[in-house]
Amino acid sequence: MAEIIQKDGTWTFDGDTVRIVPGRDKSVSLLRKTLGEVAVPLEALAGIAYESGRKSGRLRLRLRNGADPLLQITGGKLEDSSDPYQLAVENDRSGVAEYFTDEVRNALLLDQVGTTPVHRYLLPGPAVPITVGAGDATVTFDGENIRLEWNWKTEEAKSSGGPRTLALSDVESVEWLPNIGLENGYLRFNVTKAPAKPAPKYDPHAVQLWGFRKDPLMALVAAAVVARLPHPYAPTPLDTAPADARPPETGISSGDDQDAMLRRLRELGELHLSGILTDEEFTTAKRAILKRL
Repeated sequence: MAEIIQKDGTWTFDGDTVRIVPGRDKSVSLLRKTLGEVAVPLEALAGIAYESGRKSGRLRLRLRNGADPLLQITGGKLEDSSDPYQLAVENDRSGVAEYFTDEVRNALLLDQVGTTPVHRYLLPGPAVPITVGAGDATVTFDGENIRLEWNWKTEEAKSSGGPRTLALSDVESVEWLPNIGLENGYLRFNVTKAPAKPAPKYDPHAVQLWGFRKDPLMALVAAAVVARLPHPYAPTPLDTAPADARPPETGISSGDDQDAMLRRLRELGELHLSGILTDEEFTTAKRAILKRL
């Protein structure tokens, strides 16, 4: 078990899962506190890095594309302070952070976890029901329906039609964009067969965001909805067609499988000799490979 405890939060790794618990310090973002504990399975990880700095360092998890609905909807636009997969590390704990990094990297290596996109979400996304009030509306999502209720800041052209309820089955996609400089952000639900989209300020299917403290929470609503929509990397009809309807496969033969496993054994031996793997880690990994031969 590897663990690092900081004001920013606590990360633990048991060999299978990185468990992230946000800290209670006032500097911890509202988004991370609201999201709460996150459990990241090893197969969802593409990598980990520790970056040292003059005053503090930072641990960063890199997830595989398509593994997490929150990252899918935010597309790298979350501020560092709101990113649940970053941890501020005090310099006197840099050794612990480096050890944590090595433990996760070794597990990724031993399990041969790839970095390619995944075809299903490996994290469930924010829990529902979820309600967030920010910008010009309050949005509630219960897992089946999305309700938008306007406030006194809403343009009359949008609020005059009253609250909106959208069935999840009618939503084709979701867009989220944070406030950037003088440009307002928004959360928009793209509905099947909807007319041309007006600006978020006037769109009854959108929430306009001005950059206030609670605005990032709308990303959690977006992620909860996205988690229940078709996955962007889901198999195509060809992938799920009967075997006789698919193109000829060029897979690896059983002989090639054995060669790959033998190469893997040699690699493990080299890692063991160089001191990267302990005796116990080497024995466990070797036993797992030999069982497959």
